[in-house]
Order: sequence, then structure tokens, then C-alpha cells
Amino acid sequence: MQDILKVLPKLAREKERENRQFFSRLKRRPPKNLDSIAQELHHNEFEHTDCLSCANCCKTTGPLFTRADIDRISKHFKMKAASFEDTYLRTDEDGDHVLQELPCAFLGSDNYCSIYEVRPKACREYPHTDRRRFEQLGKLTVKNTFVCPAAYNIVEEMKKRIGN
Repeated sequence: MQDILKVLPKLAREKERENRQFFSRLKRRPPKNLDSIAQELHHNEFEHTDCLSCANCCKTTGPLFTRADIDRISKHFKMKAASFEDTYLRTDEDGDHVLQELPCAFLGSDNYCSIYEVRPKACREYPHTDRRRFEQLGKLTVKNTFVCPAAYNIVEEMKKRIGN
């Protein structure tokens, strides 16, 4: 996995323009079965991709924390929400709650998440490749191809399936 992670940013950069154009076309005229194709490709990819051998998303990209996430996780820690925010989060330039530091404070050395059962929605849904209305996630998906080998593979397979 480490070999893939070394070359992934270069591969994603080489495909970035092509991928942006692909998602632009998808957004204008999505195939009727796009969501089922995305879900199938997502399922197939994660049949052989082990996130625990990677955890690049947790090491390099922080999730957005919703109010519900903050309340749920702070309750898990038996903390007040404000204390949780002060300890782990900051407000970014868009006004979103994000991690103060990367890698994620909840990521263990074994790549296991210490708050897996109560993790943020953004973490539960990452890399967002099986979401409905997939054509609306083009910018996010292209960004995720730089971080997640599975997202990169899913996009490449989707271009083959739908047509580049």
C-alpha cells in the first residue's frame, strides 16, 4: 500500500484535468444508472481494498465535524461539547469545524480509529463513491483521488465503464 501512496498524488495530478472534464460531462448528462454503477464499483473496489492498511485519509485529510458529530463524540468522551471543540477542533476559513492537527488525533498507530463507532459522518461516508446523485460530487471525488487509492481506482473504472 505504501508504494501506491507514494505515486498516487502524481497519478491523480496527471488525470486531474481529464477527471474534471469527465465529471463536468456527468453533471450535465448523468446516465440513468449512474448511481447503481457507482455503488457497484464502490462495492467491487472495497472487496479487495483494506482501509486499515492505508488510512491515508486520516493521516492527511481532516473531516468536517457537524454539530451532531460534535455532540455525539463529546458525549462518548463524557465531555461538554465546548471542551471537545477546544481540545480537538478549530474553525476553518469557511466557518466549518475541522481537526486542529493531522494526522487525526483518534487514529492509532495500527490505523484503527479509537472513535470508530461514533466517528464523524464525513468519515463514515468517505470516500463518498457510493453516494446517491454521484454526478454532484465531482469536485470532491477528484480531490479524493489524490488521497484515496480506492477513489482513484473507482474513477478510472467508471471512465472505462461510462466512457471518457
